[in-house]
Amino acid sequence: MPKVVRFHGVGGPEVLKIEDVAVPQAGRGEVRLKVEAIGLNRAESMFYHGQYVYQPNLPAGLGYEAAGVVEAVGPDVDKGWVGKRVSVVPAFSLNEYGMVGEEVLAPVAALGEYPAKLSPVEGAAIWMQYLTAYGALVDIAHVKKGDFVLIPAASSSVGIAAIEITRAEGGIPIATTRKSAKKAELTKLGADYVIATEEEDLVARVGEITDGAGARVIFDPVAGPFVEKLAEAAQPGGIIFQYGALSMQPTPLPLFPVLTKGLWIRGYTLLEFTHSPDPKKLDTAKKYVYDRLADGRFVPKIAKTFPFAQTAEAYRYLESNAQVGKIVVTVP
Repeated sequence: MPKVVRFHGVGGPEVLKIEDVAVPQAGRGEVRLKVEAIGLNRAESMFYHGQYVYQPNLPAGLGYEAAGVVEAVGPDVDKGWVGKRVSVVPAFSLNEYGMVGEEVLAPVAALGEYPAKLSPVEGAAIWMQYLTAYGALVDIAHVKKGDFVLIPAASSSVGIAAIEITRAEGGIPIATTRKSAKKAELTKLGADYVIATEEEDLVARVGEITDGAGARVIFDPVAGPFVEKLAEAAQPGGIIFQYGALSMQPTPLPLFPVLTKGLWIRGYTLLEFTHSPDPKKLDTAKKYVYDRLADGRFVPKIAKTFPFAQTAEAYRYLESNAQVGKIVVTVP
């Protein structure tokens, strides 16, 4: 039987177990995927910790992103998918499907083909990061030429995608990281400016960079008390996207900057975008990403790979925050 990763109780990476589990036949609207690579995401760490936007139904699998080859399809699915190399878009609940396994079921609506020039490792490292950033920066905020975009926790895969998308739209990406160690690499990855928030005054530096104007768009996965600094660094009429909770601390409302600047604080997750009642929105986004991967404007940054047998160690490394880019598990 194929091996999958599951957990029977919430906790840290130590709760993740590799188990032999029979994969059922693909049902209506489903395909069976022989997995070649799995991209790891912070959402999955929050899921097995019991800190995600919904609780796991135990025993639970996990994993939003995989790249592999379609082995079989359900009775109502186009047989033309069989044999195709695809990657999976995070467009489902982790309580319904999990991609961390040697063979898995996936909804056909969540399949996306990736450019042939990419390896399976790269193919497993595209949809969560690029679609998350696209939905906020392009579809909602309409980043344009000359916009200053502040990107906290920019060394994550989503942060790097936000840098690339900001540049593609003509904006000016200002990356933040806690310490200076990642500055050179973030600059190499396209950030026009990098601020080490534990070593520099964020508000003062943003003021210097923007000549006092502030950032029009702030794309923040940290939340917590840090939001007060972000509000001070924002441009009047600017928008702060809160798409994560890395701080795991209460998030205050910075009332006076919100009032005096007329700020928008916008909660956002990829799920609202991938679950849009208008399927054209996701199709448009997938084409936007695909085209820029194909012509080289977007290049997935792989931080480190781990073999499938070391999946728990891979998630432990994810939680260390030592990486710059995407962590990927490879499947023999």
